[in-house]
Amino acid sequence: GAREPVRLGLGANWRQFLLLVVVNAFVGAMVGLERSILSPMAEGEFGLASRTAILFFLVSFGLCKAGANYAAGRLSDRVGRKPILVAGWLFGLPAPLLVVLAPSWSWVVAANVLLGINQGLAWSTTVIMKIDLVGPARRGLAMGLNEAAGYVAAALAALGAGYLAAAYGPRPLPFLVGFGIALAGLALSAGAVRETRGHARFEAAQRDPRPPGASPGAAGGPADKPGSVFWATTVANRDLSSVTQAGMVNNLNDGVAWGLFPLHFAAAGLGIAQVGALAALYPAVWGVSQLVTGWLSDRLGRKWLIAAGMWVQAAGLALTAAGRDVATWAVAAALLGLGTAMVYPTLLAAIGDVAHPTWRAQSVGVYRLWRDAGYAVGAVAAGLLADRLGLTPAIAATAALTAASGTVVAVRMRETRRRARA
Repeated sequence: GAREPVRLGLGANWRQFLLLVVVNAFVGAMVGLERSILSPMAEGEFGLASRTAILFFLVSFGLCKAGANYAAGRLSDRVGRKPILVAGWLFGLPAPLLVVLAPSWSWVVAANVLLGINQGLAWSTTVIMKIDLVGPARRGLAMGLNEAAGYVAAALAALGAGYLAAAYGPRPLPFLVGFGIALAGLALSAGAVRETRGHARFEAAQRDPRPPGASPGAAGGPADKPGSVFWATTVANRDLSSVTQAGMVNNLNDGVAWGLFPLHFAAAGLGIAQVGALAALYPAVWGVSQLVTGWLSDRLGRKWLIAAGMWVQAAGLALTAAGRDVATWAVAAALLGLGTAMVYPTLLAAIGDVAHPTWRAQSVGVYRLWRDAGYAVGAVAAGLLADRLGLTPAIAATAALTAASGTVVAVRMRETRRRARA
């Protein structure tokens, strides 16, 4: 607030930072509830046989989350961060109730429209606010803590939902828990979270003498206009665009893991509690490992952590396709989680390194737009492939694409960590 002087850093802002970590845990739990039970529910309760039709809930989720990410980046520069965070929770509140009441699968798809908007607005804003608070030195650690909170909570929610569904059925209990989580998130965000836009302005004033719109290292030139921020992040800036394509492929394979893995495991004869445990292992390893990988990227740099992370993910996907038993799939889930943890906070930190504080929120929004569009692209492509060729070839094709994305980073991206220090 205006009452106390603005200071950057984790130590100076630890109370607000911790509060945002808790809020993001609630955001993650909202989406975790669905990871273990929605795909099996489509077959069991709604009688859907087509993989493409089942995965349509991921298309609605991914596209709406992608659009909301972009809106969050643009609007948080205009109206402030906090109003966008509160709006995110207002969209999330009815989503679990729609699933509880759903007479048809189209209601579940509609619930995922609201959930996608909730995830886009709320998660993007907690990312932007944490980058605002910590300043340049501890950006990787900050993103690691943020993403760890979200994905550990998602894992616990996936595990809990699997057990609740096994014991009491997939509806209504797991989704009533989700409604309670949304209420808690809304109350904290509206009541206790404070605006951080002043911190970004303070950092911009302290930073280098370049004009506010200059895009560091961008072939796209000044990035003070929304269109040029979009262009620089998507194509023109070789570092930002390398990060963006890796983010998109990462979430494409996450969508495959979310939509197809439960069907792949169930086809091998696993029960819903076992499927829930496997569905939880991957985001659990992902979540916990980010506490280390985000910090590590502050020490070792971003580029090779991202490239290697994509390759480790590809190995996990290939092992999932090749595996035939729970032990192999557990190792594969751990590899996929570890690879994703190497990439996820590091990509966000790299955006923070390159983008100027005056247009950083917009660049984060563009990156997250493309990243979460990966859910939709992955769901459609994997669903079509699975219907044509079967589940195993669809997962194997995803592994090959993920390996190729890591190679793009290795060839095209430059190290961004030094630039943030300068």
